[in-house]
Parts: sequence; C-alpha cells; structure tokens
Amino acid sequence: MTKYFTLLSVFFLLTTIPLIAQIEKSGLSAGLDYGGIYGSTEFEEELRFQGRTFLRYGLSPQFHLELGGGMGRISGSEFSTFLMPIDARLLVHPLDFERWYPYAYAGYGTTRYVVDEVPNNADKNRKTDGWAGNLPFGVGLVYYITDNVAFDANVGYNLTSTDNFDVTETDSKNDNYLGFLLGLMTTIESGSADADGDGLTNDQEKELGTDKRNPDTDGDGLKDGEEVNNYQTDPKKADTDNDILSDADEAKKYSTNPNKADSDEDGLNDADEISKHNTEPTKADTDGDGLNDGDELNKHKTNPKKADSDADGLSDNDELSKHNTNPLVADSDNGTVNDGTEVGRGTNPLEAKDDIPKETIKIEKGQNLVLEGIIFQTASADISPESEKALEKAYNTFMENPELEVEIQGHTDNVGSRTKNMKLSEERAESVKAYLVNKGISANRITTKGFGSKNPIADNKTDEGRQKNRRIEFFRTK
Repeated sequence: MTKYFTLLSVFFLLTTIPLIAQIEKSGLSAGLDYGGIYGSTEFEEELRFQGRTFLRYGLSPQFHLELGGGMGRISGSEFSTFLMPIDARLLVHPLDFERWYPYAYAGYGTTRYVVDEVPNNADKNRKTDGWAGNLPFGVGLVYYITDNVAFDANVGYNLTSTDNFDVTETDSKNDNYLGFLLGLMTTIESGSADADGDGLTNDQEKELGTDKRNPDTDGDGLKDGEEVNNYQTDPKKADTDNDILSDADEAKKYSTNPNKADSDEDGLNDADEISKHNTEPTKADTDGDGLNDGDELNKHKTNPKKADSDADGLSDNDELSKHNTNPLVADSDNGTVNDGTEVGRGTNPLEAKDDIPKETIKIEKGQNLVLEGIIFQTASADISPESEKALEKAYNTFMENPELEVEIQGHTDNVGSRTKNMKLSEERAESVKAYLVNKGISANRITTKGFGSKNPIADNKTDEGRQKNRRIEFFRTK
C-alpha cells in the first residue's frame, strides 16, 4: 500500500506545477496527511493507517475547493479491505485568526475497494473489488508555521454507497468509515492573489510589510486595503497620526482625518476635542462666535461651546475685537449694568460711572400713556427745546425694551377748524417719530396717528385745559 500511496502523492504534486501556472488571482495549496482510519462494518473493527494527498484552490478567503485522493485499509476480526478514495470537497472557513483558521468540509467522490482477506461467512456471489460512491464530511484546522507552510489536521466521516467492504451482509446498512489526519501543507500563491481578502495583493502586502494572512495587520478595525486605498493611512500602525484615536474610529465613527492629529486645525488634537473638551473635532469654531476652539481654550479661556461665555448679550469675539470688554465677566467695569446692555444703550461698558440706569417710562401692552413735557410751537409741528427731557425718556424706553412697538398718537385743542387740527395732530405725531428714528430707533417699531380735537382729556374753555389737550400719547401695540 505504501508504494501505491507514494505514486499517488507524486502524481498530485506533479499536477500542481501546471495548475500553478494557470492560477492568477488566488492561492493553490498542496498537502500530505497521514493518520488513522476506523471502519464501520458488520465486524468488530481495528484502527488502521491511512494517508491522503490533496490540492486546494482558494475561491475566496472563506471558501476553498479541494481535490484529493488517498489510500488506507479497514479491517476487522475476519476481513481486510484496501481503500483508495478520490473526492472533491468544498471547505468553508467561517473564522480567521491570523495564522490559523478552522474549517468545515463536505464533498463527493468515489472509492476503489479491494477485499484481500475474505471472512469465512462471506457471500460467495458478492464482488471483492469495485467502486463505490463516497460522501465525505467533517471539520479541520489549519495553522501556518510560515507564510507558505502550515499544519493541517482534520477528522471526518465517509458515507459510502456499498455494503461490500466486508463481503458480508448481516444488516441493511452500508459500510462507512471514520478517519483522522495530520500533515503538512504548502501554499503557493501568485503575487496578484489576495490571500486574506483585504483588498491588497500578495505583492503589495510584501512591499508594505503587512501580513498577507491577516486582513487587518494593525488590528485597528480597518482592512489593510481600506487603509492604503481609501484613507492613505499606515496599515501597520493602528493610530497613524498619534492622536490616541484608532484609524477606524477616526474614519468611521468621528469622521476625522486619521492622518492628521488636529483635523480642523484649531490648535486642539482630535482626541482632546472628543474626550476632554467635547468640542467638534471637524469644526474649528464649535460655537460659531468667530474664535477657533484652540484660541478660546488656550488663549482667551472662554467657553468654546458657548458663543457668549459670560451671557452678557455680546459674543466673545465682539467683546475681544470690538468692545475690548472681558468675555468672561458680564459687567466688565463692575458697575451695575452688564456689557451688552451698555453697548445697546450707548454707554461705555468700560466706565462704571455711566452705569446709572437712564430714566424711562413704563407702559404696558394695550395701554395709552400721555408723554408729559412735549411742547410744540404755536400752530406748528416743530418741537420746542424744552421737550428734550421727555423725548430722551421715550428714547431710553425704546433702547431698554428692544421688543417694544408703539403707536404715537397726536391730539390738539378745539381752537381752529377740525380739518386743520386733524392735520396738525398727524404732523406732530410724525415729528416725535422722526426724532426717535434719527436717534437710531427702527422706524418699523413706530406707527403714527392723528386724532385732532376728538378726544379731549380736559376742558377746552380754559387755557390750562387746552394745554392738556395739546398732547402726545404712546399706545403700546407690542
């Protein structure tokens, strides 16, 4: 049997050479396995020797096609049969652990058998040699000692289509056999093959120094091919830019640049932005205030996630570049009014003495309020100089209440014609509006209306009463 097995092994090895020449895109492996075989027949079985040689062709990193043949002998207390199985198998590799991987297999083939020791109770009319169908299945394990040499171990069961291995029929079951094998396998792959399915050929992996048996050489969660072809990162280094974030996390979780420790160039590395400062590593100015995150943290000590760190109504950038106020202190001059309010009303946020609140008027929505102290020239819409204080209070009220909107209402006494008084009241209301708009109040916040002498609030028969009726009222609409 050894002679036959040697011839069979030589045959398989010789056929490897022309096959290798034809393989362009995947690997070819050849191996020799030796082990034991244990029959399942009508007799008490003995453990015997078997050998097998095979060729494996890589369809993909997860699937291999195998052609193989072997020789062995099964024997029992009264018989001995020589077997020579030849089959094709599909190997499935569900897991890959770099240098080793388990596999399961199943296939179909045929077995040549010769019964050379016939039991005494053998059926005389039964054949002592022939061919039988063979269904092999089992599991195995490959461990690579080097890039091209590996141990191969497997155990499997073979179902056959015959009950003639022992030339005896005492039951209705076919004769089967169990085998276990251990041997060496050599792998020959072309430079254009991709042994681990990572998107890099063997030649490329050799040039880069990556492991052709491991799709993720540096264990960072990205296949070597992804690193080289998609992200231009180092497939041998889990953290290409040394920012303490793995290349995979940068590329797929945070969308940062795995080749750049500071993706947004704000002066903070990506890892610190994510884990320490909670700022956006892909946005240089997280709060959109015009200052980059690095400057806010390291230079100005402001909050990079809050455009107005001191909540005074002014952005950090405006405080630093426009007003020279302290973006960390709401009231830079330590007065009584915060910086935003001072800037809004026109006082100096760096001078405490002007923090005394300006005199305003109080008016509720839907309420009419007589603006005392506004005086016009006789029969004219010209505002007298002594009205300045009252108008200033109106202006301050608008400045302190940015949401305020009013209707300015003009009224006259009953001296003169109704038509003339109506026109005069409208013109006086417009004069007050013009004063406020010229001071900077938006015209959209003010409407005007003249009522003439229709709504007196005092007796028009006296000078004092007529003076009160010549008035300006504010009606708050918002």
